[in-house]
Amino acid sequence: MKRLIAMLELQQELNDATNGLGWESGSTDSGKIIDWRRCIYLESAELVESYPWKHWKNIDAEPDYDNIKIEAVDIWHFVMSEALRIYKVESKGSISDLAREISTQKSYTPFDTTVSTEHDDHYQEIIIVEEFIKSLFCNESIEILIDKFFVVALQSGLNLDSLYSLYIGKNILNKFRQNHGYKDGSYIKIWNGQEDNVVMQKILEQNSNIAPQELYSMLEDSYPLA
Repeated sequence: MKRLIAMLELQQELNDATNGLGWESGSTDSGKIIDWRRCIYLESAELVESYPWKHWKNIDAEPDYDNIKIEAVDIWHFVMSEALRIYKVESKGSISDLAREISTQKSYTPFDTTVSTEHDDHYQEIIIVEEFIKSLFCNESIEILIDKFFVVALQSGLNLDSLYSLYIGKNILNKFRQNHGYKDGSYIKIWNGQEDNVVMQKILEQNSNIAPQELYSMLEDSYPLA
């Protein structure tokens, strides 16, 4: 459960820094409305786009599971944010209490202990993602949303260990983006022909035990000058 607590704490810190204290009330410190569920279903749609579902285009292509994993991690950022918001607004308890609640979901145990490497039917995988999206539009509880997320993440090739590793990487990348002009639009997302997500993944693959600050420094070294 320590990894759940660590991720929730980092997400709280990122949201506080990006949106201002009190974002749980539903808006940023600049007055922009926050809708985490909209964030989740749009990121889920991007995940679906990583599958070759189009019958008229690239019909022999394979799913891009590297990007599917990244999209799942992006979704996790927003799922945690919605959970943190609800816990704050409804005064349900601490981050440790929230982590404990997450760990009781039925899909958490297989997600914590296994990793899926079999991808027999990517059309069925898309259906599972769409079931997850449906739960958003049906306004199902955060507990159901979290439970369904773990199913999506597991079929994406993630388990708790790899989710944690990629989340830490993406969390640091998000901080890097914010510090390099993401809000005002001056940030450069393509680095020497590769999206920054890809650069971050390669750094993690080559440095499995990298510390967060070291990752930030390596991103700084890789960032193209305008």
